[in-house]
Amino acid sequence: MNNNNLIWPELAARSLARVWHPCTQMARAARRPPLPLARGEGPWLFDTEGHRYFDAISSWWVNLFGHSDEGLRAAITAQLHTLPHAMLAGCTHEPVVRLAERLCARTGGALAHASFGSDGASAVEIALKQSFHAWRNLGLEGKRGFVALRGGYHGETLGALSVTDVAIFRDAYDPLLMRSHLVDAPDTRLGNEDQALATLAALLEREADRLAAVLVEPLVQGAAGMVMHSPRYLSELRRLCSAHGVHLIADEIAVGCGRTGRFFAWSHTEPAGPADWPDFLLLSKGITGGTLPLSVVLSTEAVFQAFWSDDPTRGFLHSHSYTGNPLACAAANAVLDRFDAGQEARCAEQARWLDEAFAPLARDPRVAHPRQRGTLLAFDVPGAPADFAERFHLAARTRELLIRPIGRTVYLMPPYLITPPIAAWLADSVTATLNDVV
Repeated sequence: MNNNNLIWPELAARSLARVWHPCTQMARAARRPPLPLARGEGPWLFDTEGHRYFDAISSWWVNLFGHSDEGLRAAITAQLHTLPHAMLAGCTHEPVVRLAERLCARTGGALAHASFGSDGASAVEIALKQSFHAWRNLGLEGKRGFVALRGGYHGETLGALSVTDVAIFRDAYDPLLMRSHLVDAPDTRLGNEDQALATLAALLEREADRLAAVLVEPLVQGAAGMVMHSPRYLSELRRLCSAHGVHLIADEIAVGCGRTGRFFAWSHTEPAGPADWPDFLLLSKGITGGTLPLSVVLSTEAVFQAFWSDDPTRGFLHSHSYTGNPLACAAANAVLDRFDAGQEARCAEQARWLDEAFAPLARDPRVAHPRQRGTLLAFDVPGAPADFAERFHLAARTRELLIRPIGRTVYLMPPYLITPPIAAWLADSVTATLNDVV
């Protein structure tokens, strides 16, 4: 039967019977059935009854240019007719080579090599393993610890959970995880950047000989509730890691690909040379524009050279069957084409329209700490009830808006399809939804 002809209760029932939905307590899902989607077009998603919803969170932050984007579709289709897949072990192909070259060039060659994974968590696993293994290859086996920021989120595999500090994801699996060091995260709401740096500096002074790397989500900690900090913090973090001989891993899985206004969030630090970049920079989510799973780990020449040997045990033996898949790389190259053609300037214009449209809501007495980086907006609702996130999500759907607050933090991370009328409509719809639930 064609899914487009199904009524939503039937499709929801079939889904609940057989699909184990992510980040979902299935007993509760039975009372709040999943939204049955039939198609997507531009910023809109349409359910099986024809109702539409503006995808204000880019379907978990992956969709850059809207659903069913013609350019991305054409790039994938063209690649499908030539080479859909080939293993990357002992083989190579033009899309993966071109993608690696272009991403490395965007760092000015500071990050000279690209490894490929399937998703954000696998990118984190690759970076953790490469960091530890590089130090071991250099004869520094004691450097095996990792430092993460409080509230940080880096994925849900066992390695990634070991450097994640979000209790609901981590606690059940805590007995299986390696121990990592947690330090205070910088938060512009608290004005604590100097204190956070001092705490980290003290830890590095004590433990550097036993530490492999520090992980950071540059400028915005997403799952923590869009906690933001300044580029200065990142520059100081780079200085501290360099001074103590500890790798720096920049997890740009959520904030890369233009979300903060520049292709790399790290670029806001205005790096003057290779020493100003992190040792690893991770991309996923938006790298294929919400079409196919892919992640990339960019690393320095020094890290790469630590593995250079005729000894197989010194090599980086990490892969999966779809590593560097040509279809995904073709989509990623099409994303880079947009940025080569001036997407950052378009993002800046759209960010301004969003800022202007949401200015009245930012002055609402129910709202605290309105904040924005690029086209990413967030605000807190301190007086909201405990079930605010679910109530806001459901109320927003009645206003043609798909949005998922994090606790009492409402955020928007829309596709790069904002116009002044859309920005105004979004601000009005979010305000009306807030009126419905608070």
